[in-house]
Amino acid sequence: MKDEINIIGGGLAGCEAAYQIAKRGIKVNLYEMKPNKFSPAHSNKDLAEIVCSNSFKSNLHTNACGLLKEELRLLDSLLIRIADETSVPAGQALAVDREEFSKRVTQELEKIKNITIIRKEVGDSISVRELARDSIVIIATGPLTSDNLSKEILEITGQEDLHFYDAAAPIISKDSINMEIAFYGNRYEQERPKDMEVDEWKKSAKNVDKSYINLPMNKEEYENFWNELVNAEVVELHQFEKREIFEGCMPVEVMAKRGIDTLRYGPLKPMGFTDPEQEEKMEQRIKGTTGLLALIGSPVGHSGSPDMYNFCFRYHNLDYSYMAFDIKEDQVPAALDAMRLFKMRGCNVTMPCKTAAAQNMDELSPAARIIGAVNTIVNENGKLIGHMTDGIGFVENLRDHGVDVKGKKLVILGAGGAATAIQVQCALDGATSNWVISVPVINGTGPKTRTR
Repeated sequence: MKDEINIIGGGLAGCEAAYQIAKRGIKVNLYEMKPNKFSPAHSNKDLAEIVCSNSFKSNLHTNACGLLKEELRLLDSLLIRIADETSVPAGQALAVDREEFSKRVTQELEKIKNITIIRKEVGDSISVRELARDSIVIIATGPLTSDNLSKEILEITGQEDLHFYDAAAPIISKDSINMEIAFYGNRYEQERPKDMEVDEWKKSAKNVDKSYINLPMNKEEYENFWNELVNAEVVELHQFEKREIFEGCMPVEVMAKRGIDTLRYGPLKPMGFTDPEQEEKMEQRIKGTTGLLALIGSPVGHSGSPDMYNFCFRYHNLDYSYMAFDIKEDQVPAALDAMRLFKMRGCNVTMPCKTAAAQNMDELSPAARIIGAVNTIVNENGKLIGHMTDGIGFVENLRDHGVDVKGKKLVILGAGGAATAIQVQCALDGATSNWVISVPVINGTGPKTRTR
């Protein structure tokens, strides 16, 4: 076998693979059919062409996307290094100048002696079988694999091909945006270092460049927008696009057609930033009659609940305000006394306070009494009533979709807090007692089941 590796496809995966292999002293032949032949979605002759969004997602270390990129930087990823060098303003996300990014990746690979870039279509003048006869082959052509290569892959594997339907990122003219209504702002601004005080972090966040243009809408404006979107004329799809929708990157008009609230609970959710105009009106909105609600637990600084609830209060013109309080488990009794003292209408409870809160209630709902924990507290004139709403939400959602649990046998996979709440509520609503609960076991003996 030859001491070389053949890589088919000069996209993101193929280019990174070529770089990593070559820097370890192994010869690489990188096959790319452009510019001799283009797929329906490609237009750039360079390698590593980005055909969808120019965003590589978040750079924050508080989520998986950001952590993965940081690990790739430590491992000397060619693509992440060049993405950093060709980045454009995108808040806390890593977005690139797609033309400059592709150009730089191509230049870097062309300089490496161990890499030979061969501009030929594999599957046409040369076959995978031929390349694999005496060397290792990596096929990295992705969803835009040419018809000729797809046919050969099917012949070799005897399997049906894999595919997905991606969504193109829309581009509009900035001149078409009314900046008297729109405002600049980044979702969630910037993450706070562990050793930075909150006040200092808030001051530093104000100096971060605002990279996104946001268009606030009231209820009437949103409903008009949704109606226009779902009834808008759409472009004619390519033949290769007329397949199943890829849930991870869905066209916005398809998402909107799933329901009028889908967008505002998805990509258009009003969380992570504040309209400066609304922020200025906050003092006007909070009055002596404003009721207070809150989230208690620890930690709660990352919670989106205040954004979500306060938006809903403004949206429905309700005289309430919602805050998050960092409460440790041993502080729960004092927090509940304060709730009575300040006549708070209620609060949500998260870990680690759910059990302690239940133990200090004046009254518990049937489900909360059985479970021994609460996630919602209602203050009825100083009488605190604890509820566990996970199960209620699940059962009500089933009813909304025409499913009644009464008389049914249920199989529940999992035995955590949410699963327990669902079990209890379904039993209270008349499901039969013959339930099978699958509990994963980590020691390798496989799942266990128990019947209730």
